[in-house]
Amino acid sequence: MAIIRDGGLIAYPTDSCYALGAQLGNKDALDRIRTIRKLDDKHHFTLVCKDFAQLGQFVNIGNDVFRSLKAVTPGPYTFILPATKEVPRRLLHPKKKTVGVRIPDNAVVQALLAELGEPLLSSTLLLPDQEDPLTQGWEIKERLEHEVDAVIDSGDCGAEPTTVVDFSSGAAEVVRRGMGDPSRFE
Repeated sequence: MAIIRDGGLIAYPTDSCYALGAQLGNKDALDRIRTIRKLDDKHHFTLVCKDFAQLGQFVNIGNDVFRSLKAVTPGPYTFILPATKEVPRRLLHPKKKTVGVRIPDNAVVQALLAELGEPLLSSTLLLPDQEDPLTQGWEIKERLEHEVDAVIDSGDCGAEPTTVVDFSSGAAEVVRRGMGDPSRFE
């Protein structure tokens, strides 16, 4: 926790694959993630939340969308939704004013989020020169040793990013097929 609270960037396992994570308002860590992944300003970052109470502070969510999310979470899904004013502007999609959110089904992440008491600013740990995410903590430490401040290694992690569903227009649009079954949103 101290590493995150002190402005550090971590690599951590989720229910789908490893991710990069930092404290919500940490601009330096956000820039570091963009550098590591070679992302532009249109990339949707994700707020990894402990539960719906936390998620509801950061996104506007209607009853129909809530029911759709509730049916598959916690789980390997990321949802793009209109952000509330609680989300730092630099995390918002520049035109849509949206942000990604998810509630992972992973004991390590849930313990981390409970201790932190706030969502993690996050992005899938998918390196620009790779088609698949790294799945081993030791391999991530070896490859990103000088770019992240810590790697939480809890053994082998999944090798497929989350399914991403965009609800920003009100209707579900699957924008990335991943570990979560997208059929209920198509």
